[in-house]
Amino acid sequence: METILDRHITIDPKICHGRPHLQGHRIRVQDIAVWHERLGMSVDDICTDYNLSLAEVYAALAYYFDYKEAIDTAIEADEAFVEAFKKNNPSQLQEKLKKLRGEENPLSS
Repeated sequence: METILDRHITIDPKICHGRPHLQGHRIRVQDIAVWHERLGMSVDDICTDYNLSLAEVYAALAYYFDYKEAIDTAIEADEAFVEAFKKNNPSQLQEKLKKLRGEENPLSS
């Protein structure tokens, strides 16, 4: 296990698949980066919503900006995985709703 940025950011192969995360939490640096940079959450909102200290969130953002390219690549890979999963595993709920609405199943065409 490697501790980075004082005591706030840790990399442990047994936690979060070895991705950098907040010490004592299963919140990855990339999660905080997405919330702040892509979803526009303020640091205060992140702290309040996830019971984190300002120091933890700022440490995560500092780490993100130090390793931005690698973390952005990991975010993109996760997004691609989710899209592929959705494509290969259509929502059963959405299929039932389409049937109830009388819509044609696009997968059966």
